[in-house]
Amino acid sequence: MIHQDAAPGSGRPRILLAEDDAAVRRSLQLLLQARGYDVRAHASGKTLLEDPLGTEAACLVADLQLDEVDGFEILSRLRSRGWQGPAVLITAYPTPDLEERAASRGFGAVIEKPFREGALGDTIARLLKAH
Repeated sequence: MIHQDAAPGSGRPRILLAEDDAAVRRSLQLLLQARGYDVRAHASGKTLLEDPLGTEAACLVADLQLDEVDGFEILSRLRSRGWQGPAVLITAYPTPDLEERAASRGFGAVIEKPFREGALGDTIARLLKAH
């Protein structure tokens, strides 16, 4: 599998985003674009996994609770295709053991919605730098 840190010709790292709430998805897309990322936003895990450029992303941001394919399953399937980028799990429904479960499944961070200003962008930048 080809892994590219940036969208071809743009020099901008590509972020895969899976968020089912249209308003949240659009605001996250605009926020991340303003921080210099090329964002491929999807309303479901299923459509994200059908994205032909999915394995070329620099980072994944996935909502935990999605119809059909949740955030854990998205990352698992991307990993099975050879994708090795960092991943961020976002959720409005944290549980006491969520961070531990997410880390054991390969997520580098868990961020609770609503987000603290700059939290997602700062987390992505930190994970990409460390990767």
